[in-house]
Amino acid sequence: MPAAHEKMMKIRRGFRTAAVIAAAGALSVGLSGCTTYDTSKPSAARAADAKPAAAFGTVDCRRAKCVALTFDAGPSENSPRLLDILKEKKVPATFFLLGKNHIAEHPDLVQRMAREGHELASHTWDHKILTDIDDDAVRDEFRRTDDAVEKLTGKRPTLMRPPQGRTNDHVSELAEEEGLAQVLWDVTTKDYTLPPSRTITERAVTQTHRDSIILLHDIYKNTVPAVPAIIDRLKAKGYVFVTVPQLLAPGKAEPGKIYKP
Repeated sequence: MPAAHEKMMKIRRGFRTAAVIAAAGALSVGLSGCTTYDTSKPSAARAADAKPAAAFGTVDCRRAKCVALTFDAGPSENSPRLLDILKEKKVPATFFLLGKNHIAEHPDLVQRMAREGHELASHTWDHKILTDIDDDAVRDEFRRTDDAVEKLTGKRPTLMRPPQGRTNDHVSELAEEEGLAQVLWDVTTKDYTLPPSRTITERAVTQTHRDSIILLHDIYKNTVPAVPAIIDRLKAKGYVFVTVPQLLAPGKAEPGKIYKP
């Protein structure tokens, strides 16, 4: 009974977290655009570096049609299947990890993500809206997540995605202090509303263009089954999948900047 009770409590915590993220996603639809801030395009980061053309990792995004798959708010019980798919398809991704109830409960998955060549980034510790909390609380959201990832992988994140995409110039200043650049997105499937997998696939494919950053969440049951078709259909259109740092190369993400296609 104690083991069964503990398992049930974990499941309930997972549902509560998913509900919070879903509510946050729904709110972001209505709240986006309330705050103004400057953003930098991936192409601008690449152009800022004057090095001659060369391959970075497996591709040079100054020549190829690159896109970045990104996953927010994991790891979760769905992540192993996702990692299997990405390994089979030979596709790297960028994971914006959530600390509480995710990194803390799935350290083995964080290590596997790093081991298999994915980029690990922060989605904060507790999914608090950074524009609504004081400076010390913002720093705590950054540091707890970064400390946890560094402890598990030996590498400290350099990228962060603010919950709901809610940020401003002051949050950027605090992120710069912590050595973090912010990464937003231009493609959203609204998978937090739990549409069918085929709808998630269709939304991702129809919105994507060169340099797109695709937002998905591996905490929702219908998202991971949509990934193989997203990959296959975009590859058929000539797109190459890269991590966010590869998308910016040979430039590098600058702390304090906000990157959005």
